[in-house]
Amino acid sequence: MSRNKKRKIKGKKLSSKQLQYEVLKLFRRHPKKRFNPKQIIGKLKVENNKDAVQYALDQLAERNEIIQLENYKYKVKRTAPQSSDSQFYEGTVDMTRTGSAYILVKDLDDDVFVAVKNMNTALHKDKVKVRVWSPPGRRRPEGEIVQVLERASDSYIGNLSIHHKYATVTTGSKNVPMDVHIELDKIMGANDGDKVVFKIIGWTKEKFPTPQGEVTVVLGAPGTNDIEMKAILINNGFDLEFPTKVIAESESLPGKATDEEIAQRRDVRDIPTFTIDPDTAKDFDDALSFRYLEDGSLEIGVHIADVTHYVQPNTALDEEAYERSTSVYLVDRVLPMLPERLSNDLCSLRPHEDRLSFSAIFIFDKDDKIIDRWFGKTIIHSDRRFTYNEAQEVLEAGEGEYADELKKLNQLAKKLRKQRFKEGSIDFDSEEVKFKLDENGVPIDVYVKERKDAHMLIEDFMLLANKEVASYISQKGAEQEIPFVYRVHDEPDPDRVMEFAAFAREMGFELNIKDPKEIGRSYNRLVKAAREDHHLKILEPIAIRTMAKAEYSTENIGHYGLGFDYYSHFTSPIRRYSDVLAHRILHANLEGQTLRVNKARLEEQCKHISLQERRATDAERESVKYKQVEYMQNHIGEEFEGAISGIIDKGVFVELYGNRCEGMVPFDLMPEPFEVMQGRLQIRGRYSGEILKMGDDVRVRIISTNLASRQIEMEMLSD
Repeated sequence: MSRNKKRKIKGKKLSSKQLQYEVLKLFRRHPKKRFNPKQIIGKLKVENNKDAVQYALDQLAERNEIIQLENYKYKVKRTAPQSSDSQFYEGTVDMTRTGSAYILVKDLDDDVFVAVKNMNTALHKDKVKVRVWSPPGRRRPEGEIVQVLERASDSYIGNLSIHHKYATVTTGSKNVPMDVHIELDKIMGANDGDKVVFKIIGWTKEKFPTPQGEVTVVLGAPGTNDIEMKAILINNGFDLEFPTKVIAESESLPGKATDEEIAQRRDVRDIPTFTIDPDTAKDFDDALSFRYLEDGSLEIGVHIADVTHYVQPNTALDEEAYERSTSVYLVDRVLPMLPERLSNDLCSLRPHEDRLSFSAIFIFDKDDKIIDRWFGKTIIHSDRRFTYNEAQEVLEAGEGEYADELKKLNQLAKKLRKQRFKEGSIDFDSEEVKFKLDENGVPIDVYVKERKDAHMLIEDFMLLANKEVASYISQKGAEQEIPFVYRVHDEPDPDRVMEFAAFAREMGFELNIKDPKEIGRSYNRLVKAAREDHHLKILEPIAIRTMAKAEYSTENIGHYGLGFDYYSHFTSPIRRYSDVLAHRILHANLEGQTLRVNKARLEEQCKHISLQERRATDAERESVKYKQVEYMQNHIGEEFEGAISGIIDKGVFVELYGNRCEGMVPFDLMPEPFEVMQGRLQIRGRYSGEILKMGDDVRVRIISTNLASRQIEMEMLSD
């Protein structure tokens, strides 16, 4: 736009057509930018109000000139090539239940439709290469899969049907939307109707190929708790069993350290040492030691199971641990990263047993300042196993076993915590839902776990060890980088923060978002305010969603959420492969040694571990949701207090106080018709004018539950 033209519209109120013209020009000048109505008014400097700009945007979107994104933002539309000029892209398959799919391509605004005949054996979430074109007269690009680059999974779950000469498996999901043919000698003795795990071993050579498979695990009759939990694990890509070779390797490991091995380690067995873990814990991967030195300074040891002593590179154990990358914690079970021989025996820092460990030992002066640190291989002997509750009782009573040690550790932990928050750490303490289960795994109570000093004490010393390990490697590699596995967390997305700030303002809370530090301070103010006003609690999970996800990387950008410039994961190698890698690299760079591993290869490993972590998180959340719905099955017809936690076109979501179960109240079960107000923050009754908004207290009755879809249906009750 010329300067003269800019002057002509600045400060003016444009007609509808003029406004559409200027808005479209703005988008085309900034093809990568995303704008909402308020931002457009600011850019164009026109006098039209937000409603007029919104109408212009709606018209442009209807003509397919721009596309609407989340949070009332828009961007200019980029189009796929025309049919005469097809191109190739890489993308991810989003399968439909009919067998066709949409391919999600980063470089295209529209998903690419692929008909069944053009799927070329691709399945849900596979990474594929797709040929793309735009058919004349159609808006949506279409395509043909020319190559499956990477399979999303090699194991699936379905129900087996046995026929006269063959069997078929039906998944009932879009993972594999077609029946899978299985020969009768490949069903592993399963019965008709059993739920089974299978893998696809080939495809028929026909115009429309049919998958052929074989059963790998027979789960049994569907519908039981055990089978549904196993299904969650398998559907998220985790194998239920360890390969025979891996089990054999773990069983062949010696159960006792040799004198030669012990002689190479720092012997700290005579120093008072204890573990603090959950009541149900079987693997104890960290312990604390405590002693005063002759000069009055205090030595605190953070001792971590020495997994790398047993899990050596290029072994079946190591390869399997890397593939899994993490233990998965469902409501009623743990799927470990390492076989039980390691996780619950050799590597578990059990009381009254000598154990090999990798330690971070810190010296605190009389003013509680860290004046020295040491990292290295040790041998420890835990004198006491505390549960969190037992340690908390000692802290509260001020007496009991290791009372003086626990009180001092708690004092130090509080100082470390205070310093962390002073340096920018964000106090997002997301609530953890816990279940009390009967002997059959059915939930009989749901509650929110209360975090007390004993929990935070352990957490703060683990954070200290993780931070100091990363700091040591970074400092040693200051002149020439030593590639390492960092736990990184990027700054929040500015656009998301801006939208969240507007949302919070509507709820009565003002955020300062001028820079990342102020955002962090504002989020901490929000946490404190939510403790006083429970209506603001609804903002905490939304604030968390504005932030980047923490991940593993060789590129250290710091950890925004913790306020640390250097951070790694060192303290849980029994359940995280990232920590195994950190142990190996750290050990190879101690005592004057320097080792630089291949950074590109390490980054590949970081990406795989991050992906597995996300899958584990999805599985854990799915198991919580399943158990919440299962719990509410026994409470149909009962009334509960809760808060409005979300608003969509079909109704409102309500999260119940106490058990945090969330369900939906459809609008057709409301006492009168309601309409969703702009911004989806509130609804208004058409007859009464009653306003209900996010965070409002409501009373509901449980109408129905659906375990298959993980849904709870409620109805709103009037006062």
